[in-house]
Amino acid sequence: MTKVQPSTAAQPKAGKPYQPALDGLRGIAILGVLLFHTDHLPGGFLGVDLFFALSGYLITELLLREVETTGTVSLVAFWGRRIRRLLPALATVLVGVTVLVWLVATPGMVRTTLADAPWVQLNLMNWHLLAESASYWDSFGQERVFEHLWSIAVEEQFYLVWPALLLLVTRGVLRVDRRVAVVAAACSAISLVLMIVLVSPVDPTRVYTGTDTRAFSLLLGAVVATPWARAVLARAVGRWAGAALVVLAVGIGAIWALAAGKESLWLYNGGLFAHSLAAALLIGLCARTPHALLAKVLAWQPLRWLGLISYSLYLWHWPVIVLLPPERTGLDGWALTAVVCAVSIGLAALSKYLIEDPIRFRAEWARGRKGVVAFVALMAGMAVLWLTLPTPDPSTVDVSNLD
Repeated sequence: MTKVQPSTAAQPKAGKPYQPALDGLRGIAILGVLLFHTDHLPGGFLGVDLFFALSGYLITELLLREVETTGTVSLVAFWGRRIRRLLPALATVLVGVTVLVWLVATPGMVRTTLADAPWVQLNLMNWHLLAESASYWDSFGQERVFEHLWSIAVEEQFYLVWPALLLLVTRGVLRVDRRVAVVAAACSAISLVLMIVLVSPVDPTRVYTGTDTRAFSLLLGAVVATPWARAVLARAVGRWAGAALVVLAVGIGAIWALAAGKESLWLYNGGLFAHSLAAALLIGLCARTPHALLAKVLAWQPLRWLGLISYSLYLWHWPVIVLLPPERTGLDGWALTAVVCAVSIGLAALSKYLIEDPIRFRAEWARGRKGVVAFVALMAGMAVLWLTLPTPDPSTVDVSNLD
């Protein structure tokens, strides 16, 4: 999930006001995911869509400010910032969880972990799961500690493609923001059509985790990030922006309350698109009217802090759930949820303050040529780890003595 912090949101142009309500929205999104994975909120998986919309909005806003300042987009600089932001935490989870699973988990879990880890490293986990015909809704269980990282793969693929496309569509154009809004809206519509055409009523996993059919969630955030779209939105709501925020929040909450995974086929015939659009509009209005009541509520300090650690919290929470089942802890229900949340938040905070922030903001070795060397060394080291850890043989059944 993309994190934009007060003083470091955009390198190309300083002085961008901090938007605390957006951190609060990230906090809401990760709470929804946590409650979904602990069986307390069936529609909480839609927190991922909120993350997508936030990522599309923040990244596009960053890129447009760079175009405004420099006249172009430096793809190498952008991708370097993304690597410094996202890879340290991801690599820590990948290596740490893989080694722990290899030491203490069942052979079946060890096999799936070693099989999945390289695809997570390559940011192709969603397509790996689809190639295996793994149902998100039926097989999301105790054998896969990295299955939740399909969404990180979708975001990473967006970060690879969207800046390059934006560079192309803004070259030699006077009304840059309007062109970007039109292109993002058109691509969103194509993505929606693909979802409706490709969805299976039996199992919607293909359209739920496919990059092509989920791109609209990120692209709608990108549309709202453009000054042209924000101006249109401002004219549409006028002085009723505060009321519009409440209406959007209530609508999103209603969708979260009604959604039920693969049983809610209406999600894959326009419902997810409507939810992502509402999320994008909510983000745009929060950024425009930070003094509105709802924006102030979202800026509540504990919620903001949860948003600031939401990326690493998302990475850690599912492995913690898998590795601390009721059979191991002797707990269930809200008691188990409290333990899972406490452990996950603790690990996420350690990741942010001891690994992510130091590398992102202070490590000179993570930049320039030294950064390239460090990146190559890390990627090669992880590849060696997946190859050298012994994989347990598949269990076999001796049928020779069966009658």
